[in-house]
Amino acid sequence: MVNLNFLMNKTVVAPYQRAFRMKDQTVQAVLQPGVYWTYPLWNRDEIRVFSTVDQKCDYVHMDTLAATQPELVERYFDVANLLDTQAALVYINDKLSDLLAPGTQHYYWKDLADVRIEVIDLDQTLRVDSDVANLLSRNQRLRRGSELLGATISTLVGEQQVAMLYENEVLQEVLQPGFHMFWKFARKLRLNTVDTRWEIVDVSGQEILTKDRVSLRVNLSATYKVVDPIMLENSVQRLDTYLYRELQLALRQAVGTRTLDELLVNKTALDSMISEGVDASLKGIGIEMGSIGVKDIILPGEMKDILNQVVLAEKNAQANNIRRREETAATRSLMNTAKLMADNPLLVRLKELEALEKVTTNIDRITVFGGMDGVMQDLVKIDQRD
Repeated sequence: MVNLNFLMNKTVVAPYQRAFRMKDQTVQAVLQPGVYWTYPLWNRDEIRVFSTVDQKCDYVHMDTLAATQPELVERYFDVANLLDTQAALVYINDKLSDLLAPGTQHYYWKDLADVRIEVIDLDQTLRVDSDVANLLSRNQRLRRGSELLGATISTLVGEQQVAMLYENEVLQEVLQPGFHMFWKFARKLRLNTVDTRWEIVDVSGQEILTKDRVSLRVNLSATYKVVDPIMLENSVQRLDTYLYRELQLALRQAVGTRTLDELLVNKTALDSMISEGVDASLKGIGIEMGSIGVKDIILPGEMKDILNQVVLAEKNAQANNIRRREETAATRSLMNTAKLMADNPLLVRLKELEALEKVTTNIDRITVFGGMDGVMQDLVKIDQRD
């Protein structure tokens, strides 16, 4: 008896596998786990084994199989056949497993797990349901893959922010604080987030000539906030550049129409003029200006020296005026005292005694001739002349 086992091929289909019995490259049957023998030389048979770990069948000719053997496909597979306006979420045992793009067809093995295919009509649905959005954002496998790159667009809007959703550059929705996700398949979507808190803009190092042709370096600071994001979006492309330019022009206009003395004497008037100029140019673009102020006015070195000399001369003149007023007051006081002494001898005697007291504080010993009368009459004597 001739042993023909060497002409046979043994194939083992594991519990986590399924297989196709093929003949002449055509599927004949679906094989469950087990051991199978084929005679490839005589019957042109083969067994093609597939893993079912992710439930999806990776046989490249599944579309042809579905067209030629629909009964076999219906018996062994769950099919997701999507139109160009449809996407789908695949749940396996109630866990999100896959996100399917529009216009594609996918096949999942039956009887291995509970497969649920949820079809989404993209023409009727722009926003991703909040529960689904949370699932998609937490699914690490999908986030690491390419499924979400062209599928969704999302944003997290803060408490002091407003976001706007545009489709084909047409405003679709103004988004309030929270997490938002939208289907992006075959759509041109754009999200623009605007912060509505107060912002600071600095215009520094501006070299400007005053009305009397003195070169100054001026630094300006201003605050602003967005009050109408839609108006701002429709009016200005780049707010930071636009606002910087308007503040720069207003600053140059205000400084260039004033002399150096006017600028140094009243900086508040300069701030007010800049504010008026900026308010006029920014009216109607959806922002509110806060404080606007010149932080620094920096003079050239030689001009600083000149101004220091001017200030020093002014202070010296003020000091001289004060000194002269004090001398005049002292002279007037002496003249009044002299008039009183001329009319009152007793006052003269009191002055003599004051002088005697001052003299005795500066000497150790006095020799007096003539007794107490000599001390009182001859030691100190104020000469009164008519």
